[in-house]
Amino acid sequence: MDEEKKLTKNKNILFGIISVIILCALLFPLYWAFITSLKTEQEIFLNPPTFYPHVLNTKSYAAQVETGDFNMFRSFANSFVISIGATFIAVLLAVPASYGIAKYHFKGRKVMLLSFLVTQMLPVSVLLTPMFIMFKNIHVYNTWIAAVLADATIGIPFSVLILKNYFSSIPKDLEEAAYLDGCNKFTAFIRILIPIAKPGVMVCAIFSFLYAWGDLAYGMTFILDQERRPITAGIFNFMGQYGTKWSYLTAFAVVTIIPVALIFIFMQKYIVSGMTSGAVKG
Repeated sequence: MDEEKKLTKNKNILFGIISVIILCALLFPLYWAFITSLKTEQEIFLNPPTFYPHVLNTKSYAAQVETGDFNMFRSFANSFVISIGATFIAVLLAVPASYGIAKYHFKGRKVMLLSFLVTQMLPVSVLLTPMFIMFKNIHVYNTWIAAVLADATIGIPFSVLILKNYFSSIPKDLEEAAYLDGCNKFTAFIRILIPIAKPGVMVCAIFSFLYAWGDLAYGMTFILDQERRPITAGIFNFMGQYGTKWSYLTAFAVVTIIPVALIFIFMQKYIVSGMTSGAVKG
């Protein structure tokens, strides 16, 4: 018994060491970007490279809030508006769509599910031209609306595929009990089914927001004015014809990932429970 406990303890120690090594390997690019943002341009190109800044350089962060062609606060606001809009549309359309696919058996149901899966596989470059023509024709090109609609198309297929499992797992008896209590189909859907599927809805909202926040292609293509562009488009402000300001670029990258990091820190409970429940159910 003692030998078995000792063997288990040794295994746990070994797995712990391996986990720490993997974690360090995964976090090293973030660490390198952070220390690069605090180095001078001369120190960045030293050989061998330095693993911490010998001369602390904070100008790269101060430049993010200076007024000019690019303003960090304005770009943050642009990305926030676009991401919230895309998230709202994705959740608003995906929740009833996934409920209908899960609860009603109709002709073409499997084809519809397959089409949602296929759209997840299409590269962005394939969709840019038809979207460009469409937005031009409906006169929303070079506005936030174009970016919101384009980013929503990323979140909707993912949300439908995730939420379908939630609604499929809800017993039919629960809906019938709601009907007996005086609910119609709509009120039962709003008051009973959506609260039960809340973890899945939260996961879909979080990932739809992150998809929109990290988008570059749609924001660059469908919005021409610099003051309307999302924060990801700001990376090109530090890439000039004669060189790249690496300290400024990495400082920009560090600031950009702060909202993403905060979302994963404070919403990880919903992400883990939502993803695991959606995978097991159905």
